[in-house]
Amino acid sequence: MTAGTAQLPPQPTFGVDQRLSVLVHAGAKVGKSTFSATAPGPMLVLDAEGSWRFIPLRKFYWDPMSGPPPQDDSTWDVCVVTVRTWEVVQRTYVWLTQYITPFVSVIIDSITEIQRRCRENLVGTDAMKMQDWGVLLARMDNVIRGFRDLTLYPQLNIRCVVFVAETRMIDGKYKPSMQGQIGVSLPYWVDICGYLMPFQLPDGNGQSTVEARQLIIVPNPMYEAGARPG
Repeated sequence: MTAGTAQLPPQPTFGVDQRLSVLVHAGAKVGKSTFSATAPGPMLVLDAEGSWRFIPLRKFYWDPMSGPPPQDDSTWDVCVVTVRTWEVVQRTYVWLTQYITPFVSVIIDSITEIQRRCRENLVGTDAMKMQDWGVLLARMDNVIRGFRDLTLYPQLNIRCVVFVAETRMIDGKYKPSMQGQIGVSLPYWVDICGYLMPFQLPDGNGQSTVEARQLIIVPNPMYEAGARPG
């Protein structure tokens, strides 16, 4: 398949006011990827941690460095881009903005790990210098807001952009784990910032044994969370 052979997908039936950018942060192995997999499809996921091989959906593995994205032929639910280098992230974004794609949701899993790829691209295994932190911030700022803004173009099919992040305790509050000033700015850039928390529901015998998850999206003194939509 070459550029120019892609078929036009149906025009979006929803406006920009019906689109969302979401940031989900939580501890390890809580279910961030599983939660993200409930986004509307067809989905594109930039998988930087390899977690999506365990998600029970039909997958198409796409290498954006080799050619354009697949068409939606009803044989897959999620198109997976394995992120091993920073260049893959950049190239994927180019395809999304300059090529007609079938994706309704775009998932970045995780933005914390992708920042590490960006840092490796910048300095390799060397220590960061003062000027490097400024470059890292600028690059991550550009990429994160670029992917977020995919929900703002009415001509695109993309209805939902989800950023998955690690979490860490900072000043007595769990916040998205990012290096540098980007960790402070990131929650402000999205429509919803949520903390994913595990809890247990009662089973048929009334015992709390059924595992469940809830996404906290209201302001909370313990977790960075909030939402623009009512």
